[in-house]
Amino acid sequence: MKNFYLSLIFIFIVGFQPALAQKKAAVQNKKVVTITELKQKAIIHTSLGDITILLYDKTPLHRDNFIKLANEKYYDSTLFHRVIPEFMIQGGDPDSKKALPGTVLGDGGPEYTIKAEFVPELIHKKGALCAARMGDNVNPNKESSGSQFYIVQGKKFSVQELTNLEMRFNQAKRAEIANRIIANPPVELKAKVDSARAIGTNEAYSNLVQNLEPIIETELAKQGKFAFTEEQKKVYSTIGGAPHLDGGYTVFGEVISGLEVVEKIAALPRDKSDRPLTDIKMTIELIK
Repeated sequence: MKNFYLSLIFIFIVGFQPALAQKKAAVQNKKVVTITELKQKAIIHTSLGDITILLYDKTPLHRDNFIKLANEKYYDSTLFHRVIPEFMIQGGDPDSKKALPGTVLGDGGPEYTIKAEFVPELIHKKGALCAARMGDNVNPNKESSGSQFYIVQGKKFSVQELTNLEMRFNQAKRAEIANRIIANPPVELKAKVDSARAIGTNEAYSNLVQNLEPIIETELAKQGKFAFTEEQKKVYSTIGGAPHLDGGYTVFGEVISGLEVVEKIAALPRDKSDRPLTDIKMTIELIK
């Protein structure tokens, strides 16, 4: 018998994701002691210049984990191992320290993940410091890598492009709601779901989704439809960023100086795995 789950054809599919390579083994969260109101800064030293970052106090789990790893010199001699122009530069994989040229990286890190800390006002603007993670299929809670991070270079988006993104985000929400209903239908809908499964045609499935529409809309209204604020639209249209990642990856800091270094790194020639052909090593220094 076929399972009729709504394929997420409405999702804005982006080939570029700041994700880790998929691991089959499960990882456990590690408790990090929270410190409050640090206003912590750090300098990422590279051969192309320095990038100064501010860690957000509104994402304390990620902030404190980054501080811990920096104090342990965990990041020193790691590479920016994945760069994509007009998108982001990614680093923090300990396996990159002694990686030979051509080695595919992105699977390394401590054996723990960090609980997602999504704060609506912390967005993927140009210069945002964000946590990489494994994909939704093995990581439905969107937990972050223990060490890997990326810095958004991004690009500017028109208001119409942002409006289209809002529509796609809400269509994806509808698809998720429909999947949940079909997977565990209420008693009054079970016969219709079973009938659509038995028929097994696209038309039967489309009719089923139409029957579910009132329930989907009610649930969507409870959750709240996705919409960029006017300030966010202004940022993405004038400064730029990667708005399609909002709500999917934790933003835990931002570049306060050295964006030109991010630009240089993003522009480096790279191999088919988006690893720069010239190794860009980093050391990270915590400052006040």
